Amino acid sequence: MKFDICVPLLGFDEVKQVSLEKIDDIFMKMRSLTDEHISFTLIDPFVLRDYDFEIPDKTTELLEITKESNLLILNIVLLQTPIENSVINFIGPIVFNTDNKKAAQIILQDNLQYGVAEKISTYLKKNK
Repeated sequence: MKFDICVPLLGFDEVKQVSLEKIDDIFMKMRSLTDEHISFTLIDPFVLRDYDFEIPDKTTELLEITKESNLLILNIVLLQTPIENSVINFIGPIVFNTDNKKAAQIILQDNLQYGVAEKISTYLKKNK
């Protein structure tokens, strides 16, 4: 699936369009359509933990989100070897509106329950 980025990814302002490919039931790969060297591994946060936040009104408008919209929420994961050393950014989820193929990263402000680099091993132990 191809998506238009409506709010720049933090540190990657030049990325305007991405493709999203499923790796497995938990992981996806997001690649820039204009720079082959930019790609991210994303993870479904809901498989790992309780995860809840409000999408800001401005983002809701930009992504044209309605109550009927089909949304996909994913977080960037920095893969390491072994996998237990990988870290997840829960502060900057990426919201994908799969109906109109628009996406945006939001930064959760004043949210002390989520971290920017949480070890995946913390959640793998809990889910076993």
